[in-house]
Amino acid sequence: MTRILLLVMGKKNLGILTLLVLVKLLIQLLGNRNYGFHRDELLHLSASEHLAFGFMEFPPFIAVIGKLSYWFFDYSLMGTRLLPTLAGVAILILCCQIAKEMKGDWRSMLLAGICVLSFLPFYRNHTLFQPVAFDQLFWTLGFYYLARYHNTSNKNYLLFIGATLGIGLLNKYTMLLWAFGVFVGLLFYKKGKLFKDKWLYISGLLALLIFLPNIIWQLQNGTPFLRHLQELQESQLSELTPLAFGREQLNFPFTFLLSILGVVHLILNKQYRSIGIAAVVIFFSMWLLQSKPYYVFALYPVLFAAGATSITKYLANKNNTWIYVIATLLLFTALPFIPHLTPILSIENYTSFAKLHEKNGRIELTGDYADMFGWEEQVKLVDSLYQSLTPIERKHCVLWAENYGEAGALKILGKQYALPNPISRHGSFWTWGSGPKDATIWISLGNETPAVEYIFEETELIKTIYHPYAIGEENGIPLYICRKPKRNIQQWWKDYEPYIFD
Repeated sequence: MTRILLLVMGKKNLGILTLLVLVKLLIQLLGNRNYGFHRDELLHLSASEHLAFGFMEFPPFIAVIGKLSYWFFDYSLMGTRLLPTLAGVAILILCCQIAKEMKGDWRSMLLAGICVLSFLPFYRNHTLFQPVAFDQLFWTLGFYYLARYHNTSNKNYLLFIGATLGIGLLNKYTMLLWAFGVFVGLLFYKKGKLFKDKWLYISGLLALLIFLPNIIWQLQNGTPFLRHLQELQESQLSELTPLAFGREQLNFPFTFLLSILGVVHLILNKQYRSIGIAAVVIFFSMWLLQSKPYYVFALYPVLFAAGATSITKYLANKNNTWIYVIATLLLFTALPFIPHLTPILSIENYTSFAKLHEKNGRIELTGDYADMFGWEEQVKLVDSLYQSLTPIERKHCVLWAENYGEAGALKILGKQYALPNPISRHGSFWTWGSGPKDATIWISLGNETPAVEYIFEETELIKTIYHPYAIGEENGIPLYICRKPKRNIQQWWKDYEPYIFD
């Protein structure tokens, strides 16, 4: 295997790639071990226990990956986060390989890989068990196959593109924008000659067949994707302005500048112009659609590869010192910010590093870090209350959580305590039901007083839960024990369907 790699890549190229991969792995693995599960990770792992062709918030791919993670690593933090980390490593390798496809040399590969290491959002994206890391991987893989097709005219790469598109759509629907951009870009490849080739349509059909089960699921379940998108539009996307979208890209000026060079290089290069056009179409489509700024980050690896190739060709006759200077500038300007994106520091060291101070018994962390704390403590308290019940009460007990983070914590972290599966009316948890019909006692986590008193005649506040690092909405949450429902639980559950994304 080593001999084959050396023949394909060359000793120097392989050495550079190995070094870059090791650096990426080292940083990510240091971050993967710290703090706790993020609320979104708990949701995705919960979905893996209810495998289906779709879910209310996302397509099925992340749940399948979650199931694989469980089989190999159980529900360990390091094991779960290894898969998005490996996706990040694959993105780095593909970025370097795209630079090589674009006639770059070892210097192009080095600079392209350094760009991936220097792009700060990737540290967050490749830590958390979320669809975004795999979305970035499928975009980059699709562009790699497109570059390979432009270099070889091998129809197999069209099929690979179709397969990548189909699987990518099963991971995240933003892959549709990638497909739209590539479609427009191919109009500029040999004057659109490819649209007369049957293999392009076979590739599209392959993508459709792979994606079809999720389309059917969406139609059978009332297209929850559209409902979720509407909720996002009302609660989050409506607040995003074109200025904010553009400003987010400028938060990373050095890598952004190199990506701009990449776009220019692609458009001026007749062989790869379709990729450059696709990148422009995708970027402005997302901008106009008020997408979340990080959605477009999946576009950057191919631009890094093109930008790196552009710079190294410009400096072809100059001393390699300039390449090392640029690479060093990119990497060392990013290093001080890495602890803010992936938790390589213990929480005590991080709060000191970030100069965060306690106020009213709490330390305000960023949203992502704050969302990694408090879950274990919640589960322990619920378990303590659950164990205080009689055996008969435990047999007929339901754990009712207010949101998917709390429910996910009870479902995933609760396994080590042998807690029963929780219920929640939030998102996909609603579809998994209201629990046993013969329940006589409910332990309520996070539901406010009006909510529990609306349903039950007897309610007892056991504790109000606080955590110094947890996000605000998970502080001051009530833990109740409830008896004697005064509503029909099944009907109450069914009536809540229009509000499950609230």
